[in-house]
Amino acid sequence: MLKGFKEFIMRGNVIDLAVAVVIGAAFTAIVNALIDGLLNPALGALFNADSLKTAFVVEIPTMSGGSAELMFGAVLAAVIQFLLVAAAVYFALVTPINHIKHKAEERRNAGLEPKETAPTELDLLTQIRDLLAKTESGGGEGLHVAR
Repeated sequence: MLKGFKEFIMRGNVIDLAVAVVIGAAFTAIVNALIDGLLNPALGALFNADSLKTAFVVEIPTMSGGSAELMFGAVLAAVIQFLLVAAAVYFALVTPINHIKHKAEERRNAGLEPKETAPTELDLLTQIRDLLAKTESGGGEGLHVAR
């Protein structure tokens, strides 16, 4: 049982996943600081509020006589935060990795000559037809068609 657990832990993808979670958590802290420290106050000032989270608050009466708040600004802030995280991941991770993969593929293919493709069945049939036509007209030897 311990041997199986050791094999599971030592797999590369488990370690990669653990690293990704830790890096993701650290990256989330950076993005949250960017959103809460810069973006929300700037957009809140634009809409005359403390932050974007309090910019579009709609109070509605409840059945018990109190009120409930619909916080549209908080939803908008979450959408903006998601888009910023997605953009940062794309431009900081995905784009460079794709570029590296593309360069590696170019290097791998640089020394290889293009392979000759085998003739298709249609090509072979066309050659046979041409040889038969040449033989019937008397221009070829060795290939005779019985009628």
